[in-house]
This record gives sequence, structure tokens and C-alpha cells, in this order.
Amino acid sequence: MSILEFIKVLIFGIVEGITEWLPISSTGHMILLEDLLPLSVTPEFMEMFRVVIQLGAILAVCLLFFKKLNPFSSKKNARQKRQTWKLWGKVIVGCIPAGILGVLFNDWFDEHFYNSYVVAATLIIYGILFILLEWRNKRRYFSVERFSQLTYGDALIVGMFQVLSLVPGTSRSGATILGAMLIGISRPIAAEFSFFMSIPVMFGASFLKLIKFGFDYTGTEAAVLFTGMISAFLVSVVAIKFLLGYIRKKDFTAFGVYRIVLGVLVLVYFLVKGPAAA
Repeated sequence: MSILEFIKVLIFGIVEGITEWLPISSTGHMILLEDLLPLSVTPEFMEMFRVVIQLGAILAVCLLFFKKLNPFSSKKNARQKRQTWKLWGKVIVGCIPAGILGVLFNDWFDEHFYNSYVVAATLIIYGILFILLEWRNKRRYFSVERFSQLTYGDALIVGMFQVLSLVPGTSRSGATILGAMLIGISRPIAAEFSFFMSIPVMFGASFLKLIKFGFDYTGTEAAVLFTGMISAFLVSVVAIKFLLGYIRKKDFTAFGVYRIVLGVLVLVYFLVKGPAAA
């Protein structure tokens, strides 16, 4: 792998690490990045790379929340261990809708909706929704401020919103956080629960892509995957910490504005380049 190719893969990992957790759509950024800095790989490998690079991002969640998510910790008493198992139960319930529909229709959604116009539209639409929701939230009390207050029914509803992320440009974290806040879940709990639900969903998606592509990589392909995953992991640690600190003091309005601006830029960029590029 050349130095230039290494730098491009590094940039992909950095962008993935930032955009996977902030509600601004990793797909929206990737579709621009793939056009501006195309990697010297086959289309089939690139399709797999988009998903598998997320493994690095997921490992950051596992590291940062290991204590909270570990039901076997010797530092937890019996009640705390039960609470942790209940949390995992809610995570699994929340993953059921996306898990079923993702297996059945993920490739179909990518085939029919992975284009700049759909991504631009979803960026703008969800950006507007975030702004409107936060405007409403200024006069609203959140009923769920702790995970112990989160019900299995709440988890299932949030999981249904996660299904919306099958449409490229929606943002998995954006859809789940938006849905969680709509039903009265506070920003910090909504964000953390979104992170937790990503673990089985994204591990599952990566596993399916690996099975589909196979495990016969060239040295260059293995280096591309490793570099992308490691950079995504390191940047994800910083991005997650930033988001959790940010939402303790501020709301998601700024992310809504960013989505709208990015959506307009994506639309204009590909309109200028022409339909073939989109």
C-alpha cells in the first residue's frame, strides 16, 4: 500500500470514527469521501469495507462502557448485575426490528437508495426534525432519566426508529436518538442506548458482509481493513466522549443545522458533477 493510499484509508477511518456516533450520518460523509478520495480497491471490497470499518468504532463503545455493560464484574453486587442483564435484555429487544429487516432488506436498500440524492434528502429532512424536536423539548420534561426507568416497550419503539437507518443518510445514531427523545427519553440516556444497540447490530452487519465477501484478502486489502479499523477505533473514543460531554450542556440543534448544510452541499456537488456521478 502506497503512502498516498495509506493516508486516504486513514482519512476514511477518521471520518468513520467521528460520524458514526454523532447524529450527522456516516453515509453522507462517506459518499462524498468516496468520490473525492476513491480507494484503489474493487467495488465489492469497498462495499464490504464501508461496513467492516465500523468494527473499529464498535470496539470503542465496548472499551468505554465495558464496566457498565459487564454483568460478570466482581465489583458489582447482585442487584447491579441484575440491572446489567436487564439492560442487555432491553438492548436485544431494541435490536430485533433492525436485525430482522436488516438481514432481509439491507442489500436492497443499498442497491436502490445508496445515491447522493437520497442521502442529501435524508440529511436535510432529519436535520429539520432535530431542530423542531429540540425546539419542542425546551418546554418538555423527560420522563426517562435513568436506564432503570427505560422499559422494554421503550426499547422496542427506539428499535423501530433504528430501522429508519436502513435508508442511507439517515444516521443510525440520529434515528435512534430522535426516536428516543420523541418518547421522553433524556438526551444522555438516548445517546448511550443508541451506542449500546449499535454493538449487536453492527457486529452482525459486519459479520454478514465478511461472510458474503469471504476471507481471502490480498496483503493490500488486509492492510486497508486494519488501518481503517484502528483509526476508526481511536477517533471513536474521542468522538463518543465529546458527544456525551456536549449533550450534558447543550442540545442537538447544532447537529440539525450541520445536517442541513451538509445535505445541501452534497446535493449541489453532485448536481454540478452530473447524474452519472451521483
